[in-house]
Amino acid sequence: MSDSVPFGALYVVATPIGNLEDMTFRAIRVLKDVSLIAAEDTRHSRRLCTHFGIETPLTSCFEHNEARKGDYLIQRLQRGEDIALISDAGTPAISDPGSLLVQRCCEAGIVVHPVPGASACVAALSMAGLPTDRFCFEGFLPAKQQARRQALQCFVAEQRTTVFYEAPHRLINFLGDVIEVLGEERQLVVVRELTKLHEERVGGTAREVLEYFSQGKVRGEIVVLLAPAEPQPIEESVEESLLRELRDTDQPMKVVAKQVAKLHGLSGSEVYALAVQLREKGQLDPQ
Repeated sequence: MSDSVPFGALYVVATPIGNLEDMTFRAIRVLKDVSLIAAEDTRHSRRLCTHFGIETPLTSCFEHNEARKGDYLIQRLQRGEDIALISDAGTPAISDPGSLLVQRCCEAGIVVHPVPGASACVAALSMAGLPTDRFCFEGFLPAKQQARRQALQCFVAEQRTTVFYEAPHRLINFLGDVIEVLGEERQLVVVRELTKLHEERVGGTAREVLEYFSQGKVRGEIVVLLAPAEPQPIEESVEESLLRELRDTDQPMKVVAKQVAKLHGLSGSEVYALAVQLREKGQLDPQ
């Protein structure tokens, strides 16, 4: 219909995780310009708004009312109002409320704009001193020990840095479970109180980090970064790998040679030459 009101937009706005100076100019402008701010905790966010002179009305949108409140917010967005979504700290929908609302907006054809800023996950990665070319984010693992240990089994051979969030009162138990499941020599880093006055980085083996935090009460927001597992030795020979891979795939020999070369830490041309020799000996089907 030509006279229909265009939908408003949802702005997913990151807020500081500790230091208020990390608030961006754009975030302040957006929070002032929108019709409504959907906040995880309106009492907490009201202090933030007061600090930056933001007078936009607030409404709550948290874990236990997000599904119900989503209907109300979608209706206002469909009437053409712009709404900002914020959490207590960091980027909404990342181990915080908001993902359901964002999903519903996408399904309803409502534009969602990110307003980037602070994220504990990315901040911790940037200063942990662990490999960052490949990483995965797991957020909070289960609070109960048996379920947590079962979840940790997935990271025995993980070749990426893995980021977890943890509550301070559970950190000691978390580290104990890492030792039990992954071994006391597994390297990890614990980052505490990011961007705040008592920011701290503690790295080493799981045993060393556990001993450090066992000396007193653990305080503050916690990010645990698990280092990649040590590569396991390859038990089969290059020739065996080639024969196995070529038997189980229809890919060209050159492609398979590159894959096997990476597995054994060799050059692709070297492994391809071996594959040619095996073919000439009749051990491989012609390709």
